[in-house]
Amino acid sequence: MRLKIEITGLVQGVGFRPFVHRLAEELGLKGYILNNTSGVLIEVEGDKAKLDEFLVRIDTEKPDISRIYSLRHSFLEEVPFREFEIRESIAEGEKRALILPDIAVCKECLKDITNPKDRRFLYPFTNCTNCGPRFTIINSLPYDRVNTSMKSFRMCPECEKEYNFPQDRRFHAQPDACHTCGPWVTLYDCEGTLLSGKDEALEKTVHLIRKGFIIAVKGMGGYHLVCDATNEDAVRRLRKRKHREEKPMAVMFIDTDAIRGEAHLGNLEERAVNSVERPIVIVRKRETGTLSQAVSPGNSTVGVFLPYTPLHYMILRKLKKPVVATSANITDDPIAKDEKDAFARLSGVADYFLAHNREIVRRCDDSVVRIVNERQMPLRRSRGIAPLPVPVPFRFRKPVLALGTYMNNAIAVGVDDKVFLSQHIGDLDTPLASEFYEETIHDFLRLFEISPGTVVSDLHPGYYSTKFGEAHYSGKLVKVQHHYAHILSCMSENEVPPDSEVIGFAFDGTGYGTDKTIWGGEVFIASYRGCRRVYHLQPFKLPGGEKAVKEPRRTAFSLLYETFGEKAAKFDHLPLTTQEKEILIGMLKKEINSPVTTSMGRLFDGIASIIGLSHSVSYHAQAAIALEQAAQRSDAADSYSCILKNNMIYQFPVIDQVMDDLAKGLPKEIIARKFHNTIVNIILSISQAVREETGIRKVALTGGVFQNAILLEGSFQVLRERGFIPLVHQVVPPNDGGISLGQAVAGYYLHL
Repeated sequence: MRLKIEITGLVQGVGFRPFVHRLAEELGLKGYILNNTSGVLIEVEGDKAKLDEFLVRIDTEKPDISRIYSLRHSFLEEVPFREFEIRESIAEGEKRALILPDIAVCKECLKDITNPKDRRFLYPFTNCTNCGPRFTIINSLPYDRVNTSMKSFRMCPECEKEYNFPQDRRFHAQPDACHTCGPWVTLYDCEGTLLSGKDEALEKTVHLIRKGFIIAVKGMGGYHLVCDATNEDAVRRLRKRKHREEKPMAVMFIDTDAIRGEAHLGNLEERAVNSVERPIVIVRKRETGTLSQAVSPGNSTVGVFLPYTPLHYMILRKLKKPVVATSANITDDPIAKDEKDAFARLSGVADYFLAHNREIVRRCDDSVVRIVNERQMPLRRSRGIAPLPVPVPFRFRKPVLALGTYMNNAIAVGVDDKVFLSQHIGDLDTPLASEFYEETIHDFLRLFEISPGTVVSDLHPGYYSTKFGEAHYSGKLVKVQHHYAHILSCMSENEVPPDSEVIGFAFDGTGYGTDKTIWGGEVFIASYRGCRRVYHLQPFKLPGGEKAVKEPRRTAFSLLYETFGEKAAKFDHLPLTTQEKEILIGMLKKEINSPVTTSMGRLFDGIASIIGLSHSVSYHAQAAIALEQAAQRSDAADSYSCILKNNMIYQFPVIDQVMDDLAKGLPKEIIARKFHNTIVNIILSISQAVREETGIRKVALTGGVFQNAILLEGSFQVLRERGFIPLVHQVVPPNDGGISLGQAVAGYYLHL
């Protein structure tokens, strides 16, 4: 008999065809396998018992990094076939095959590059079917070498022999290469003058890092700016040149033992660090480490990760020190991905450039995760994860394009029963970021060969993403409220059934409300078909608008003024002159450039300033992070009393009590902890009130504020203890980087 099998899923670029080839030969079956635009197609013939075994073992023995989403099979009449072969891919048909993320270098390849007897000893582009570049080198589907940036490198006879030998782990490894036939590295000075190539370039790079120089190193999805993480002067120079005043920078270590010397690494954090995605993992620093104080100044945590390419591994192995490996950009611009771009933008930042001649088709920054509540929470979903899809509990009748928002932007495409999220794009506030944004949209639509039937944007009229939608898709554009999209994102990744409702807490910094004010402390009753706002923070003003975001002392003064009136001018808790206070009072009274907000994120900022932790910030959420880290140094169980009535969360009584504690001389750490406990109590009280009225038990916790470990863990615990089902993010970020998932889901339900 003949067995025909059609498989969709992560089955291209993961060694799936070699696996099937070996299995068929072991069972004595004949036929073929090929890649197509949907996944793989297999036809085999032989005894029925052997075919049954073949069918079962495909699912039970498939490569670890593969994933089968659907498998359709049928038994047909025999053809017959002469042998089992891997046939040339078919490029026709709808593009539905899943594109694999870039995969970190595997242990076997690391053995190859560290073995002097291996022909790939010290070769920085070593890979196999289990590892190597995928998403950043593919031009089009199906995933074959000719459709990647490796097409310009012709395999030498030895590589070709491996590529065609079924028992070799490089059998049909599309980026396969070696010293003889593959890409190589080159070292340049900051003026673009070639200094050396190949092994010599690598040796000189390590020497220069050791001497304190800053090197722009071209990796898998773009350039890193690299320097010795233990060299105080080098790290400070990097900060100054990159215009990154205080935001922590990630550090790459050779192995987990090296990380443990500088940071506390729990079991789940170690698992995340070693995972195939190789993300940056936020961990707690040791007080007695050797890292430069400038790596994460004034911060108790640091982002750590392991080398995910042979090139990174070789640099660290030779250097024998950790390195700062931060995105190669000037703050807020996208990372540089090619030599022309790097020399143009980074010549004033990097002293030298370690480049290579394998083209990066699309830039892809590092992913960032944090372990919260014994779960892995993505803070930035990018390299190693993108563009993996999120399954949804319905099928899109027509493709949906979700445009994301302004901060931490990532776009998404809804096709069939999946939503494909792009790599991290970032904040859309520079021309280069906007260019990268449009480039990513066109890239995704081209890759999947779709024309969106519906396009979804944020409600905010001033966002670049909204304006882009209006300019290019006016007839198809749907605008969805920011916080509702947050809640939909949390619901869909937690596989909430289509007919369910949730109590949704959407706490963040900024979101455009339906009343045209700034929301951010919102509680909804939500389903996939709509939502109702049931609670929100009592509105307060932000004197100076965006300036208040960068200067939390302004928000703090506004909160004090709303609580105490003119008496607020007499308090000396804030670094404001008498004249500045008078100006702020005038702005608040006359409502001059003082937009109204219900933002929980701004409330956290204001409290941080009131108790003296952070009066101005150089990066997003810096004040709120300071407040969280202060609270972590206290185990206080007390909280402040808060009034909940008329669908309002009245925070001004909390401000009054905070000021009383300050007057009593209570430590900042205790006040910070009591404030966190208060917000947890508010979440529980509102959930109980809504459950009494509606019977709803599912509670979605979403928005950037829920990146706060104390808040999320505390809320999750008390909700579960009281019989609720808390829903948190584990697949997409709770911040705006995950909002396009919710937008895509809204695009489906708004057009039923």
